Amino acid sequence: MADVTLTEVRKSFGSTDVIRGVSLDIKHGEFVVFVGPSGCGKSTLLRAISGLEEISSGELRIGGQLMNHVDPSKRGIAMVFQSYALYPHMTVRENMGFALKHAGEPKAQVAEKVERAAAILGLQPLMDRKPKALSGGQRQRVAIGRAIVRDPEVFLFDEPLSNLDAELRVHMRIEVARLHRELGSTIIYVTHDQVEAMTLADKIVVLRAGVVEQVGAPLELYDNPANTFVAGFIGSPRMNFFEGRVVGHNEGRLHIALSGFGDTVIALPLTHELPAIGTEVSVGVRPEHFQDDGDATLPVTIDMLEHLGGETFAYARSAGGAMAVIELKHGRHLRAGQALEVRFDTGKSLLFGKDGRRLYCR
Repeated sequence: MADVTLTEVRKSFGSTDVIRGVSLDIKHGEFVVFVGPSGCGKSTLLRAISGLEEISSGELRIGGQLMNHVDPSKRGIAMVFQSYALYPHMTVRENMGFALKHAGEPKAQVAEKVERAAAILGLQPLMDRKPKALSGGQRQRVAIGRAIVRDPEVFLFDEPLSNLDAELRVHMRIEVARLHRELGSTIIYVTHDQVEAMTLADKIVVLRAGVVEQVGAPLELYDNPANTFVAGFIGSPRMNFFEGRVVGHNEGRLHIALSGFGDTVIALPLTHELPAIGTEVSVGVRPEHFQDDGDATLPVTIDMLEHLGGETFAYARSAGGAMAVIELKHGRHLRAGQALEVRFDTGKSLLFGKDGRRLYCR
């Protein structure tokens, strides 16, 4: 069983702490995605699991075995990098079988594993081509095939689709998801693209500055972020945050004056964790929660419209300078510079404290 367990793992380069006490439990067969902004440590953490970076402190276990000082080749892992790193003078067949041949495996066994991987990835018609005769998506499939032939317990993917164009990325996401279903292997995948994360992951790990901010299923993070960082990072376009202060509470409602909207007062459903009157807060509203039947109204002026066919996103601001991104189902008739009153459902909004921590008020 290829469980991966990290306990207080740290990685430092000199006096710079890059990974700061990460603890994770990754179960056998899970597809786990590391996300976060550039420099958050996600690729460094992946390289620490692979053995390409030495762990400064803490424990890494794969299948229950301590791996801190085990050679990368003996950890039961295979890694797919952002660059394809194919040998240009070798055919697809030779590229896929090179590591096995180099390890001294019998020719018949190498050929069997290569053909099996080629069948999984649909590479049979390309086996005698060299990399220069392949498309970007085909080269990435060869790189994945080179990992499959090693029969690893854990696959590690380091931003494998970032060099592909948008259409190919969508196609390869489907391929990677299908591969996971067919192989049932543990996959740890690094990406800066949260759409990839939401599409592929069983579990997402959100990192910031070497620290895990939150771990959970994609929709759990989307619906119940622990703080403004996770709320703003997961979701595209990102969540709106409207600054305000608590001005009252009664009859199960928390009254908040929004400073960027001329102290317009909105009322949020209240269940517990009652903020004191005068407390500074931030109200989080996702673009799709603006609806014609919403119970709170905000006046804005449209700066720009993004027409995507079936939906329109309005990028707008209030007279007080508060910015808002609003999803409109029927926005084709609108124009930049137009004043608009938009409504949102306060029952779906989220409340955060001044420190960014989520206040559970619904």
